[in-house]
Amino acid sequence: MDDLKAILARPIQLAEQVIKWAEEAQTCRQECLDLKAKVERLASLLRQAARADLYERPARRILDDTGKALDKAAALLDRCRGHGLIRRVFTIIPAGSFKKTSNQLDNSLGDLSWILRVSNYSNADDLDDDHIGLPPIAQNEPILFLIWEQIAVLYTGNPEARADAAASIVSLARDNDRYGRLIIEEDGVPPLLRLIKEGSSEGQETAALAIGLLGRDPECVELMVLAGVCTAFAKILKDAPMKVQGMVAWAVSELATNHPKCQDAFLQSNVIRLLVSHLAFETVQEHSKYAVASKMSIHTVLMDKKNNGSTSSSHHHDALDAVDHAAATTTTTTAMAAKPTGGGAASSSGAGAGSAGTGTTSSSSVSVGGTVAGTKQHNASLSGTSTKAREFEDPETKAYLKANAAKALWQLAMGNAAVCKNITESRALLCLSVLLEKGVDDVRYNSAMALMEICLVAEQNADLRRSAFKPTSPAARAVVDQLLRVVHKADYDELLIPCIISLGCLSRTFRATETRIIGPLVNLLDEREADVSREAAVALTKFACTENYLHVDHSKAIIHHGGAKHLVQLVYFAEQAVQIAALLLVCYIAHNVPDNEELVQAEILTLLEWASKQAAMVQDPLIENLLLEAKIRMELYQSRGAKGYY
Repeated sequence: MDDLKAILARPIQLAEQVIKWAEEAQTCRQECLDLKAKVERLASLLRQAARADLYERPARRILDDTGKALDKAAALLDRCRGHGLIRRVFTIIPAGSFKKTSNQLDNSLGDLSWILRVSNYSNADDLDDDHIGLPPIAQNEPILFLIWEQIAVLYTGNPEARADAAASIVSLARDNDRYGRLIIEEDGVPPLLRLIKEGSSEGQETAALAIGLLGRDPECVELMVLAGVCTAFAKILKDAPMKVQGMVAWAVSELATNHPKCQDAFLQSNVIRLLVSHLAFETVQEHSKYAVASKMSIHTVLMDKKNNGSTSSSHHHDALDAVDHAAATTTTTTAMAAKPTGGGAASSSGAGAGSAGTGTTSSSSVSVGGTVAGTKQHNASLSGTSTKAREFEDPETKAYLKANAAKALWQLAMGNAAVCKNITESRALLCLSVLLEKGVDDVRYNSAMALMEICLVAEQNADLRRSAFKPTSPAARAVVDQLLRVVHKADYDELLIPCIISLGCLSRTFRATETRIIGPLVNLLDEREADVSREAAVALTKFACTENYLHVDHSKAIIHHGGAKHLVQLVYFAEQAVQIAALLLVCYIAHNVPDNEELVQAEILTLLEWASKQAAMVQDPLIENLLLEAKIRMELYQSRGAKGYY
């Protein structure tokens, strides 16, 4: 803004010079006086602008055009001044010069009047009655004028006007990707973020919706991250009406979807833990069947964590992290598992997830090792915010927030080991398993997808796999229980495939004594839906592949549950994508247990020989090599069997 004040100095000085030269004019006297009158009005507006807080983006363009108009006027009036008789005689001024310069000054007058008015919306009580017409600078691009006008209101309007302007920004951003980019380029994000922090609940919600809609591509998201969107969202997720928090969670999911590189920025702003706290509210404390009975005190948990070498930047963070880590393993921390933040009723509808209840109920206290710990008291002490208003929110709003928080975690976790580690170190796995069981509609689906993304990362990251999904972890057991419940039920719905994928990704975490997993997955090989059969085959392949330490045991289990006959059918008769997945699994099983009698009975060797002659099936070098090796091993063992060597 100081730079803008400096820019104003030149046109003001130039206007004074033009006025002086108009008074000295010797030729075209009347035309010069007409220009003088317009320049005087222009100088007055420029002085007003110097005292005002202008909306900078259009102001710079307007001042640049005004300076050019004044330069033209100065050059014209200089030719009309008294420079001697001979010069006046030989000076030719085209007839249209005064008219052209006058029109340029008129345009500058219109533009300056407009920028002064839009920059003073704080005094406008009724924007509909005080509507500002199209300024000359925007004649060639009317939409730019509309964007400028709404952003100016966001900067200087009263709370109601700013909320209305945010709604207009939402409409523009929905209409056209180009409009959204213009809004960002014209500095529309900073006032939206300020409205998110300071506005009414309706204004906050609308501004969050606008931010979510504006983040349609990586460049736009990057610009918004640089403008401070992560910090603003963290503030809302910590303390705001629940409906506003739900909209912000949705916006986080949109930005992360369209620019995955922003995941780390949200992680650094503590957005992950805040989202988890919303999942935990009224979710975990009643679900104590996965908690290990213990009389361990919070002090013991903290001391144990300290003795294990865990460090943190402050005692406060140590306490939170220790409680988070122990939430899934002790009933002591189960009592404290819901860490709600913010609160308050909210109005206005938004975008994002649907509004269906989670089916969970709150509990005011939980028995802990022979004592009663007040959940509300512990929640307040952990989060620093009151939970009273949140408890009285309607179920639809609570579900709306949970669904969007789960969706945000789903998108933030995608392919990011650091985010997944942060999520799993909290109580999130337990929360997601409960919501997968008890939630409905978007709450369940988004929870399933969040779990799937975490499992996909864990499959590739041994450290995350060992820390988050160790078999002794109650939270991990809870997740597996719910994944199995969905897979065993085998309803062809939106939950089934992500749960199949998740179980496959966790294949290396199961012990040999875990016998519940293989059977339900094998049963899905007989599923009429091709995508289900394919994903089941892919998941089972992760159990049977040689990278899995227990691949022999798992291969035997697949055969034991009738997998061979299902796979034969799929390889021969299924569509190509399913055929390839089933063939790869057959190759691993035949490689791992070539001497199995059931494989002989299912004529797997004949199947492998047939598949080796199908060009479409051996295009993948992995399948080609594995197929050849599996054939050799089966031929060897079958020939030995024929000679009595079994």
